[in-house]
Amino acid sequence: MTTNDEAKRIQLADGRMLAYQEYGAPDGKPIFYFHGHPGSRLDWAAFDSRDAATELNARVVAVERPGHGLSDFKRNREILDWPDDVAELADTLEVDRFGVLGISGGGPYAAACAFKIPERVTTTAIVCGMGPAEATGAKTGTAWKFAAGRSSLMRTIVLTLMSFGLRKKPETFISQMHDALNGADKALLLDNPGFARKVIELGFAEAFRQGIGGVRHDAGLYASPWGFRLQDITAEVHLWHGEEDGNVPVSVGRYVAEALPNCHARFIENEGHLSVPYKYVREYLSVLVASVVAVPQSR
Repeated sequence: MTTNDEAKRIQLADGRMLAYQEYGAPDGKPIFYFHGHPGSRLDWAAFDSRDAATELNARVVAVERPGHGLSDFKRNREILDWPDDVAELADTLEVDRFGVLGISGGGPYAAACAFKIPERVTTTAIVCGMGPAEATGAKTGTAWKFAAGRSSLMRTIVLTLMSFGLRKKPETFISQMHDALNGADKALLLDNPGFARKVIELGFAEAFRQGIGGVRHDAGLYASPWGFRLQDITAEVHLWHGEEDGNVPVSVGRYVAEALPNCHARFIENEGHLSVPYKYVREYLSVLVASVVAVPQSR
């Protein structure tokens, strides 16, 4: 995995610090990656362990949402605030147009960019993405039951316990992940022993670096109105979803695909929530790279 230096931060117009990390080809086609829930700028290393980004000439910019990892918390933020942060970061990096990629909990944020800043986004990829509360089957998935669908009090308790456990006994979560998953996701963990550790240590644990505030706020936003309709996104969106996804049921992916006016969807048999972003990384990166016709010049 090619990682360009250490974590980086920029100061946004409102004074907050926004953290990101770059992977792949430094001068490659720019792809902005939005992590899952919980997640961080570091978990891209789990999904692209074979460094497809460098091979495909992709410059992956993994951006951390407010309150996660090293990004400052923002009170009262909404999902539709995210494209403004992304646009500021792109301006700082002197990137005009770029692809966006959202995996799992990053899906709604990728959709928000497609809606709000379509002039900046060359194409959008949503991989096993979460859907709005009204999506068919949204409330039956593990991702919803974990935090989004709980009361504010229960959400706080669950996330506090998780944060404490990740600091004290991260190996327990690796064991629990093995026990909870089945099918293609369990096979992935068995075939790649280091994958679960990367997800837990690089994604989950780093998400709670500042405490539970950012993760808790994120969970509440998933369950609330997003501030835009999928039906109003006219930009091109590519979607991948596993038929055996237990975290975000495939019915959610089908709902999102049907709601989007310009969606190219692929539903994959015998694949789950983790196996799709891991196994198909070359496929969705290739689509994103192809959409960026030339490496953007300074604005």
